[in-house]
Amino acid sequence: MSESLSKLSQDVVSDVVSSLQVGGVVLLPTDTVLGLAVLPDRQASVQKLYALKARPRSKALPIMVANLKQVEDLGVIVTPNVEKLLNSPLVPGGLTIVARLNPQTSPKWLQGRSEIAFRIPNSELLLNVLEKTGPALVTSANLAGNKTPTTTPGVLSQLNGAPDLVVSGKALTNAPSTLVNCSTTVVTVDRVGAIPIAELSKWVEVQSG
Repeated sequence: MSESLSKLSQDVVSDVVSSLQVGGVVLLPTDTVLGLAVLPDRQASVQKLYALKARPRSKALPIMVANLKQVEDLGVIVTPNVEKLLNSPLVPGGLTIVARLNPQTSPKWLQGRSEIAFRIPNSELLLNVLEKTGPALVTSANLAGNKTPTTTPGVLSQLNGAPDLVVSGKALTNAPSTLVNCSTTVVTVDRVGAIPIAELSKWVEVQSG
């Protein structure tokens, strides 16, 4: 854990890690909108997260990781475009990358998946948590199809139930992460969010989805 974290921040990190490890769903601020987090191998908590959001089970949850080593451990196939983005100033930050997986090296909880959406957040809280827990499933804290509230009370009034732990905070932006699909030769922007296309285009050739 970073020595620059205050004692209060260290306590928050410990609380989040403990809750996630016992199968909790955590509401917390990210570097974009407010998010809901669970650990991917806690099936009961994953199911609760889907229920809280009323999210269709057919829609996979995005993954957050702390560093490039965790990206590698997921079995991500690092194509030239993925490598360019990971080495750009856009990472860590509000950029979610869709990439193909190597089934021989991906973990059991990704069995049967051919691709994933992942990002490295620019959040000291999340990075410290993820360094301790490993990859986590983190998605916007809202009911499916609704805008994400910018405050913790707003989120709690919208969800279908209550998370197991609430870390109060406000959204840093109204925009979700920008979603880019690198699973094919041409990089496609599937969702424009925190990072504009003009900024992406400085690092890879892109087309709108």
